[in-house]
Amino acid sequence: MGMSVALLGRSLTTAISFVVFAILDLLDAVLCIVYKLVDLAVEGEWRHCYCFPSAVSVNSCVVDSVSDTLHRRHSLLPLLASVLKAVAKPAKRGGCAPRWSDCSCKTCSGWTHAGDALLHLHAEGNLESADEDVVFIHGFISSSVFWTETVFKEMSAQARARYRLLAVDLLGFGRSPKPEESMYTIREHVAMIERSVLQRHGVRRFHLVAHSLGSVLALAIAARHRGAVLSITLIAPPYFPGEGGWGVMRKVAPRRVWPPMDMAASMACWYEHVSRTICLVICRQHRLWEAVFRLITMNRYKTFLFEGFMCHSHNAAWHTLHNVICNNTDKMDYYLDILREQLKCDVNIFHGQGDKLIPLECSYALQSKIPRASLRVIHDKDHITVVVGRQKILAMELEKIWSIAKKQ
Repeated sequence: MGMSVALLGRSLTTAISFVVFAILDLLDAVLCIVYKLVDLAVEGEWRHCYCFPSAVSVNSCVVDSVSDTLHRRHSLLPLLASVLKAVAKPAKRGGCAPRWSDCSCKTCSGWTHAGDALLHLHAEGNLESADEDVVFIHGFISSSVFWTETVFKEMSAQARARYRLLAVDLLGFGRSPKPEESMYTIREHVAMIERSVLQRHGVRRFHLVAHSLGSVLALAIAARHRGAVLSITLIAPPYFPGEGGWGVMRKVAPRRVWPPMDMAASMACWYEHVSRTICLVICRQHRLWEAVFRLITMNRYKTFLFEGFMCHSHNAAWHTLHNVICNNTDKMDYYLDILREQLKCDVNIFHGQGDKLIPLECSYALQSKIPRASLRVIHDKDHITVVVGRQKILAMELEKIWSIAKKQ
């Protein structure tokens, strides 16, 4: 009886998912036309999108870093947008002004060309004479407050006296620049971290702590700075061995309505214009939602996650998702081979047992590539609560990792 009910439930979910995502396919194609018309009316030109393959020109120096999942996602009406090709002059990639559908508040106003500005960096601890630095890298649609409002607040006085703690906002997120011309590839993210953090602040010997998508960038940095990395701590790393971009995308965003995390990930991955609408409603209005939340809760709870999860541009989120997460398998294998064969630093992995976004199998697969890596599975924790809610414990674990690395 139980098996029959489970089978019925899966069949019902599959049927509903088919209908819902067929509607979303059509909706995204219609929104493509709507946004082009509104862009034309508001900005005087319409923006390129990925509804048809040749729509966006990519600099040849980064073409190998661009994911093929950006193109040809839809199965229904993928060419509706082409009716506007003869109507309006397409926009050139670039420019400093935010799109009308993105927020332009003080927090989100890093609208500059990537070559003209530096990433936002939050520094604490020993800022004058620390022998070692700790670089914290946040995950997808997040910012440095993910670390500064959690782990940083739990660091002991001894750790603050010994280390310089550096939490960076990635390109396109938080208070960092959000250039329209960027493709937000691994190469671009790493180059900006090197320029804004390692070079500008004279970082020579450092530990890396990274969550989710940040783990990919941490491994890339470690592979490029092999003699400087003292330890690497990865939390919920997205590693899908043997999968191409499309395979990763189908695992991260399986086009299912249940559980809700799968639905949210699928809308973000598969639908460029639906996801832009979500950014318009949520991210552009983040100050309103924060005020409503404060009113409802009578200001009893901190609202740092609003900045953490809502202060980014759609362009940054869309390209980072595809070009870093969906397009990382071969690069991750390359980084891990270097880490295994050429680096001797400790590698520690934490993963929530209940993580529905990045499955636990990712960390097991990563550990199999780096046999010396220590993996700790955190029971009853998911993708976010593996850090938020257990920050005091995590801070103690990190301090222990750093102290052991210092003795080696």
